[in-house]
Order: sequence, then structure tokens, then C-alpha cells
Amino acid sequence: MAHVKNHDYHILNPSLYPFLASVFAFIMLFGAVLFMHDSGPWVMLIGFVGVLYVMFGWWAETVKENQAGDHTPVVLIGLRYGFILFIMSEVMFFAAWFWSFFKHAMYPMGEQSPLVDGVWPPAGIETFDPWHLPLINTLILLCSGAAATWAHHAIAHENNRKDMINGLAIAVALGLIFTVFQAYEYSHAAFGFSGNIYGANFYMATGFHGFHVIVGTIFLFICMLRAMRGHFTPESHLGFEAAAWYWHFVDVVWLFLFAAVYIWGG
Repeated sequence: MAHVKNHDYHILNPSLYPFLASVFAFIMLFGAVLFMHDSGPWVMLIGFVGVLYVMFGWWAETVKENQAGDHTPVVLIGLRYGFILFIMSEVMFFAAWFWSFFKHAMYPMGEQSPLVDGVWPPAGIETFDPWHLPLINTLILLCSGAAATWAHHAIAHENNRKDMINGLAIAVALGLIFTVFQAYEYSHAAFGFSGNIYGANFYMATGFHGFHVIVGTIFLFICMLRAMRGHFTPESHLGFEAAAWYWHFVDVVWLFLFAAVYIWGG
């Protein structure tokens, strides 16, 4: 009976996915460096496709493990802690862009400072009016977060799969609208990415946030497809719970961006 499992842990089968993830991530990074040196995007795209392949395969295995009952309460605790640590790393990632924005706004350095006579934004920069499209986007993202919360309440407390699917559909649709509006805003910007520190900070902070919105929208869409297949129950819905945490993190980051970059920084 030595093969009988008498513990709450999940012993993983050997897998090539961690190794492949490292290889394709390196190829994508190396290709990005080549792309920035005018050598074409093909190596980067090969790495990117490889990363997508690993993500799909690895996470599909994780879903199968969950469906097979391998995610015991002890395993779920570890998965939750892991995702919390991931969110914390994302917080520090955005903290770096806020740090750069505030530093250059409050403490210009030397004659080569991008600021002129301590003026922020630098002279010649025409910023966005925060009370038009940025405010609309803020309301859209907050409503999307509310829809995700409704979906979470529906499955966790009511076992109502229909309301969960409806809530996720609304959250995904609003996430897509946010992305479209953000692209529209970029297309009408009066300043570019290069040539001034304001534009560089603005596009890096809001651009990476937009990337996270796209990732979060895909995350919620996959959860909606899983909900349609009946994968989630009140006792087992960690995949969707992680997606909801991620989406609320995106909401909070945007509130800070709206307050700091659009209102204060403008």
C-alpha cells in the first residue's frame, strides 16, 4: 500500500513546462533586444508564441488537476499565497513608474533637466483633460470591477452559474471598451513617447496598465468559458478568484494613475 496517498499535498508529475518557459522567455527577451537594434521582430515573436504555448499547456494541466480533485485545501492555500506574492510583485513594478513620475515632477536635476524653471509638465506639453475621457474610462473600469464582484458573489455564495456568466460577460465587455478608449486617447495625444520625460513616464505607466487590462480581460474571458462548462462550484473556484483579485488590482492601479498622472500631474 506504499503507493496510497495519505496526505493532503499534490505531488506533481515531471514536466518540461518550467524549462520551456525559461527558454522561450529568454528567446523573447533576446529577440526584443535585437528588435530594438533594428534587426527585425521575428526572434521576439518566436519567443512570444512559445511563451503563449507554455501558458496554454501549463495552465490547462492545472485546470485538469483541479477537476481531478488534486487541489486540496492545503494545496489551495499554497496557490493563494503564490498569487498574492505575484500581485505584490506587480505592485512594486508600478511603484517604480510612480516613483519616476513623482521624482521628475518634484526634484529636477541639473541643467539638462527635462523641466524648465521647475515647471511640470515640461513647457510645450499639452496634457489630457482628466475630466473627459480619463474620467469616463475610470467609471468604465470601476463598473467592470463591480460586475466581476457580482459574478464572484453569484458563484461563491449563491451557486448561481447564470449570474456568474452574465457578470463576467459584462466585465469582459467593459474591459474591451476601456482598451478601445485608451487607444483612442493615445491616438489623439499631443506629445510622444520620446523627447521628454513626461511622455516617457506617461506612456510607460499607462501603457503597462493597458497591457494588464488586456491580460485581465483575457483572464476573465477564460473564466467565463470555464463557467459555461460548469468548472466552478462554491467550494472550488480559485481560478476565478485569482482573476477577480487581478482585476481589482488593475482597478486600484488605475485610480492611482488617474489621481497622480492625469489630475495632479496635469
